[in-house]
Amino acid sequence: MSEPRIVKFEVFRYSPEGAETGEGKWQTYEVPCPDDYVVLDALNHIKDYIDPTLSHRWSCRMGVCGSCGMMVNGTPNLTCKSFVRDLEHPIRVGPLANFPVVRDLVVELESFMDKLKSVKPWIIRKVEKDVKYGEYLQTPDELDSYRQFSMCINCCLCYAACPVMINEPDFIGPAAIALGFRYNQDSRDEGEAERYAVLAGEHGVWNCSYANECSEVCPKHVDPAAAVNREKLVSALQWLHILPKKGA
Repeated sequence: MSEPRIVKFEVFRYSPEGAETGEGKWQTYEVPCPDDYVVLDALNHIKDYIDPTLSHRWSCRMGVCGSCGMMVNGTPNLTCKSFVRDLEHPIRVGPLANFPVVRDLVVELESFMDKLKSVKPWIIRKVEKDVKYGEYLQTPDELDSYRQFSMCINCCLCYAACPVMINEPDFIGPAAIALGFRYNQDSRDEGEAERYAVLAGEHGVWNCSYANECSEVCPKHVDPAAAVNREKLVSALQWLHILPKKGA
């Protein structure tokens, strides 16, 4: 096995206690990186062996939880899937763009969670049938109509890549729209009319300029840009009273 090579990392540092002195700074670390290291491994090495004051989020290390999303060389990425060997050096790691920074590489996600909740991401039924009648059945084709949009892991990379979010922070954003669209497409759901005001409203799909950046960075190939455009078509037809809303 080859010896680990020393790689320079420029890591964003920000402390709310010292906020009055500026917007943060970039700190350089030299990390011994084996060939199989991902950026998250390097950050954990910094935290464990070089600078215990560094703050960053991570959990599963398997590209499933979505918590380790950061800006890697200016691009939103899951640091657990970003191999050091594939990146230009020095490697610059910063917090996700378009989010308030809490500390170092940790961002505030409260507004993101509020946007997700605003589209009512659950099955809505006018009348729930008694459990004795069994579950709501679904054909494979009905599942396929929304399956792609159910793969989101809430990593927020699409929000960090979205150019609309820079100037319009109230835009509900690609992940929330894809999630709302996912439930609207679900044959078991009757809540489309309840989601219409949010998805087609002032901060909904019509704010999107279709830069497609959200789909480019999505690690699960959800393609939120496709969900946005399909929801635009649906809402336009509903506005023209050509297509009824489920649950109306």
